[in-house]
Parts: sequence; C-alpha cells; structure tokens
Amino acid sequence: MNDNQTIPDVAFEKVSKTFAGRSVLNDVSFAIAAGEALCIMGRSGTGKSVTLRLMVGLLKPDTGSIRIHDRDLVKLDEDGLSQTRRLIGFLFQSGALFSPFSLNDNLAVPLQRFTRKSKQEIDALVQGQLDEVGLGNDRYKMPAELSGGMRKRAGLARALILQPSILLADEPTSGLDRVTAGEIDDLLLKLKEKGKTTMVIVTHDIRGVRRVGDRLAILDQGRVIALGKVQDLQEDENPLVRALVSEDCRNEK
Repeated sequence: MNDNQTIPDVAFEKVSKTFAGRSVLNDVSFAIAAGEALCIMGRSGTGKSVTLRLMVGLLKPDTGSIRIHDRDLVKLDEDGLSQTRRLIGFLFQSGALFSPFSLNDNLAVPLQRFTRKSKQEIDALVQGQLDEVGLGNDRYKMPAELSGGMRKRAGLARALILQPSILLADEPTSGLDRVTAGEIDDLLLKLKEKGKTTMVIVTHDIRGVRRVGDRLAILDQGRVIALGKVQDLQEDENPLVRALVSEDCRNEK
C-alpha cells in the first residue's frame, strides 16, 4: 500500500461464502475508513448478517481476505483472532444479554475477563457506560425486567464497555417503535461524533441510515449492487436500490 494511502479499519477483498452449496456472498469487496459509519441494506437472506459475522471472525470466508486494522482474519491463529476481536464491539439484534446476570454483571464480566482493572475501576466504568445510554438508574435490574428499547441500549453499553474502535450493529432498531428507534439512532450518532468509532450497521431503517450513516452499501444476491452516499443512490438505475433508499418508509416500524 502506498504510504500516502490511509489503511482502512475494515476491508473486504473478493470475499465469497457459501452454505450447503448456496452462495450467500459472491466476490464482495469494500473498505471502511476509520471513523466512518457504513450502513448495509438489502432484502432478507442477502448476506447482511453473514457479513458482520465474517468481520468478527465468527465465520470464515471460502475465498478472499478480511482485514481489521490491516490484520487478515483468515491468516490469524486463535490467539491473534482473540486479540483482534477485542478491537470490535458487537451489538446483536436481540441485545444478547446474559439472562442470569444483572445489567451490572453483563457489563462487568468482560472487564473482569479481559482487563486487569480493579473493582473500583470496573464499577466506575460500568456506571459511566450505563449513564451514557440512559440506564444509570437500572444498573442492578435483570434483563427480563427491561423493555425492548432498554435491552437494546443495554446491549450497546456492553458492546462498548471494552472501548472498541469498531462497532458492528445488527438491526439495532428492529422491533422498536419510531420514538425508541430514534433514541437508539441518537446514541449511535453521539458515539460516532464523540468517539470517532468506526461503525458497520445492518439495518432496514432508511431513516436511521440517513441520520447516522456516511455511506450505504446495498447487497442483493450475494453482491454489492450499490455503494455510496444515500443522496447519490436515490437516482440509481437499479429499481431495488431506489426502493430501499426511498423516503417512503410507511412500512418501517
């Protein structure tokens, strides 16, 4: 790479992935700059969530390379993969909180496992992160006591507790009413502006894309059929692209 070129935080190069003979991703390439928010849209079953799982090393591609901070995940051993994963926070669609643990423990366990911080330091970090997502007064509640929106915010707090440089978010506003979804978008926007965190957001919510995303990638039949700023994709020649970026969001939750 030329010295004048900035190394992207995330890069896919000719990545393909099949399951049971069915091609889910086919020769996909893109790069995400440090601090950029890339949103990914597409019809169901087009490989959006698979793309996120490839980025964090939960899956391996059949062909191609996936680089996180210029580290090729395909070539890393388990130790290298584990170290690279600590650079990444993952907000699962369900929030994926550990149900037997309080909200406090859901956030404290990663700090206890992966850092050498004292109990006092961990307590302060957990409280601070919960305050950031508006759950500072709910620290000792169990996941079952939280609403859907609160679980999403709690999942975001846990994804960020190790201060990753990259956040992957799988449908962060799905299943939420418009007001609550807007609150999640607010948190992502504040994180982007405050922490310069690189984000990859899989979503069906074009409102959120317009607010948070710098660029939008659209997947269809395993390929990236469009990549660019939303306003530039509104006039795309592909009718699927135009439909997905339309202002008409009456079917969105």
